Amino acid sequence: MPENAAPPAPVIAVAKKIAVQIRPRSAIRAFLQSGASGGIVLIVAALAALGIANSPLAAVYFAALQQHVGPLSVLHWINDGLMALFFLLVGLEIKRELVDGHLATWSDRALPTVAALSGMVLPALIYLAIAGSTPRLARGWAIPSATDIAFAIGVMALLGRRVPASLKLFLTTVAIVDDMGAVAVIAVAYTNAVSGPALLAAVLILGVMFVLNRLGIVRLWPYLLLGLLLWVAIWSSGIHATIAGVLTASLIPIRRSPGAPDARNSPLHRLEHALQSWVAYGIVPIFGFANAGVSMAGLGLGSLLAPLPLGVAAGLFVGKQVSVLGAVWAVARFGLARPPGGASWPQVYGTALLCGIGFTMSLFIAGLAFADPKLVDEVKVGILAGSLLSAVSGYVVLRFAGSRSRQVNA
Repeated sequence: MPENAAPPAPVIAVAKKIAVQIRPRSAIRAFLQSGASGGIVLIVAALAALGIANSPLAAVYFAALQQHVGPLSVLHWINDGLMALFFLLVGLEIKRELVDGHLATWSDRALPTVAALSGMVLPALIYLAIAGSTPRLARGWAIPSATDIAFAIGVMALLGRRVPASLKLFLTTVAIVDDMGAVAVIAVAYTNAVSGPALLAAVLILGVMFVLNRLGIVRLWPYLLLGLLLWVAIWSSGIHATIAGVLTASLIPIRRSPGAPDARNSPLHRLEHALQSWVAYGIVPIFGFANAGVSMAGLGLGSLLAPLPLGVAAGLFVGKQVSVLGAVWAVARFGLARPPGGASWPQVYGTALLCGIGFTMSLFIAGLAFADPKLVDEVKVGILAGSLLSAVSGYVVLRFAGSRSRQVNA
């Protein structure tokens, strides 16, 4: 073949195919895929914790979690330390979606924002209506307000192509907005006495990170080192230490990359992808294993109908489906935003049911709301009951929601 001759057409076609295969995946596709499989790993971890907590190994399990390593117990290192990385990833996803993703414009934000906010308010009101008359239980009002994206996407993954991609995207964006609300609730409602000097140190560290951002420093290590110092300062201040993860994420530089959301010259995208697998397959399952264990000995129908577990379960199962479905109906009815395309109303209802899976964040808030282990165990029963009902019901509805059903846009 002559030196300047163009390659044959078949060679060009093969080269293009290889290029497509090695091209970095979009951030949202990578998140959906890792979230689905990570959700399945989380389910296995939770079931393992339940099994061990109700076996002869229960004493070893609970004793290991209370074993101290330095200033904190193993359980606190998981909930305060490892989960800071989970919240760092949450913060990165929030910033990416707001700046360069599916929440970048007001029209894109309308539907998930209305759905998420209504999905937080109604479950909290249902909880308070059932358990709020007892003052010490009212503190748990935020427990049924959260949606577990890993669990929910994991259930959706079991359905394969029966669920339109638009509903997966809708569920993901609702969960992201939901996470914003959960972070705000944790920072405001579950912070007690605050140490002034430690808080001042945290503000100064954030100031340094802000200056680095404004100076265009794109290396990640200075931000991560300062983020670690920020975690120590916030932990010492009395505010929950995991908030340091979200604050650090807010100051990680991002470079807009329309059409190429995995651009390697964006520090935020690089860190997000570096964390995804560790969080999905390591940190969240470890958290689930450490927090889902509850002894079922002596539990009967009466225990499930006690105000605390009933309030949590009803908030998740009833409150979430009614509020999220109602939000989609309202925006469609009044033309405030476009509903998920290509989906039928039964499929939207099935997705609203899956929003009632509140496992990870609900368990996390429960640990902040109550210090009494007995109350925490009651909350776990309510979370497991409400999440299981939501998961099974959502799966069944989506499994049998026929494609002939009337679409939302019809």
